[in-house]
Amino acid sequence: MIAHPHLTRPAKALILGLIALNVVIEAVLFAADLGLVGTKQWRPLAYQNAAFWAGLLHNWRPNYAAQPWTMFVSYAFLHGGMAHLLGNMLTLWLIGRMAIVRAGPKGFVLIYVLSAIGGALLFGILTLSARPMVGASGALFGLVGAILYWRWTDRQRLGLDQWPVLKTVLILGVLNLLLWLLMGGLLAWETHLGGFVAGWSAAAALAFFRKKRRARRRSAR
Repeated sequence: MIAHPHLTRPAKALILGLIALNVVIEAVLFAADLGLVGTKQWRPLAYQNAAFWAGLLHNWRPNYAAQPWTMFVSYAFLHGGMAHLLGNMLTLWLIGRMAIVRAGPKGFVLIYVLSAIGGALLFGILTLSARPMVGASGALFGLVGAILYWRWTDRQRLGLDQWPVLKTVLILGVLNLLLWLLMGGLLAWETHLGGFVAGWSAAAALAFFRKKRRARRRSAR
């Protein structure tokens, strides 16, 4: 794990661009909530059309044909208010830098998107809630999963014990449980878990294919 990663310009631009996109969307909806732009219906409309609705995986009627598919990614760019947004964007800046240094910009995007999809998928499978699910936390937990996978493999290569990695996973689990209780069950822990597993798996897949590619290049010499 890199404590103070050095970002290239493209990597820094990618993370800042992703943060800016999330901030702009929430800022517009927040301004609409206050009656400064548009109407107060903008946020409900955004949720209706871009949040993740588990019911759409069953017998609910979508607002447009592609909605049951696009919502697996679009939900990750909506938030439940400024506090929700700021917490997620601070987390993205802190852990995104570590992930992009290790994975590269293309790998980072792949992990981020697959983690968002994985988080939504597990939420859709496990939840009984009719509420919309929004937020970048599934993708963020995927970045954490990827970082912990790299830490696991690094420690394995050096012959070190894996307790620090396992301890981090346990702490994340306990924190999710506590937050779920404090928030009266409104925390989408299913999304966090699904994102984490997807991020870990995506990082493992990237490592596998990169190893295969290096092996092919050596054999071609």
